[in-house]
Amino acid sequence: MSTDPLCLIFIPALVTLLKAAEDRKGSPLSEAEVLEIRDNATAMAVPFSAAFAMEKERGYEDIVPEKCWEEWLRVRSSF
Repeated sequence: MSTDPLCLIFIPALVTLLKAAEDRKGSPLSEAEVLEIRDNATAMAVPFSAAFAMEKERGYEDIVPEKCWEEWLRVRSSF
């Protein structure tokens, strides 16, 4: 049995999906819109070590899905 737990990764990254949606909309996304995008996004379960390696290679962290709205509010100001 592996000691490397599974975690969800979004493909493409959730932060990328939210940024693109906000750019298309031309105004800030609402909490409901952010949650709908998260809930309908493509995700895959991978070992934590693989997710960490993918994030490191990508060069930026993705949003934690369980705290999607709060994290989106934090990161969107950096764009």
